[in-house]
Amino acid sequence: MTTLEAKLEAARADLAERDGVLIAFSGGVDSSVVAALAHDALGEDAVACTARSETLPEAELEDAKRVASEIGIRHELVEFSELESDAFVENDDDRCYHCRTMRLGEMIETAREFEIETVCDGTNADDPGAGHRPGLQAVEELEVHSPLLAHDIDKTEVREIADRYGLSVADKPSMACLSSRIPTGLEVTEERLSRVERAEALLRQWGFDQFRVRDHDGLARIEVAPDELERALETAFVETVREELSEIGFDHVTLDLHGYRTGSVSPASEADVDEGNVEDDVFASESS
Repeated sequence: MTTLEAKLEAARADLAERDGVLIAFSGGVDSSVVAALAHDALGEDAVACTARSETLPEAELEDAKRVASEIGIRHELVEFSELESDAFVENDDDRCYHCRTMRLGEMIETAREFEIETVCDGTNADDPGAGHRPGLQAVEELEVHSPLLAHDIDKTEVREIADRYGLSVADKPSMACLSSRIPTGLEVTEERLSRVERAEALLRQWGFDQFRVRDHDGLARIEVAPDELERALETAFVETVREELSEIGFDHVTLDLHGYRTGSVSPASEADVDEGNVEDDVFASESS
């Protein structure tokens, strides 16, 4: 038995001992693997639950529905609004803590309605050492079970497990909520979330794989993976993105030559970057 197989067996046995579990399910690779393991272990007693709010792109919600169908697990939706929380809207260093507290709180309430005692999430073994992660504090405080973390399953192993299950998200890039595109200290508003979602939908239509559109109070800073930068400089894309992002409310449109970086508008402990640095941007547009 390989190390990974031993971890899988232990994770399944852990879940099988429970009367039922509800998985906080985003449709990303981590929560999808937890859902697949739980469905394997518990069948109909495993429920995937997705919280729908202004910070979840519609495309991600559709992905979550599709992946739940691939797994064959029961899928429930709950709705709430992080924007009702002043602490979240303020967008300080602990925004993710406030968000995760609300989101997991909704999961716990839903689990109670279904008479399920255990709520699981997709925290993996790499997450605690991955910089500033205040959301993990909420997971601990609310006593949410993290089977990947509990059985030392890291991100590489998560993707291998997803591949074994034949999940379409096995190689899916990480996708944080839309509020992560707004620099710390700048209020999270529905207007900003909406224009980021529409801007990123445009990049998705152009076939970009790993990207973000950061909203610096009306300045759109586009990040794409380094191997996609050349395509982002093509005239047809430049002209289209400049026009369409201006139409949806951005005053300036820029391309970051550093490429895509996680946490590039987050606290310094999460990424060694200057969240206000746009000096390397190579194309810009000012709407009239």
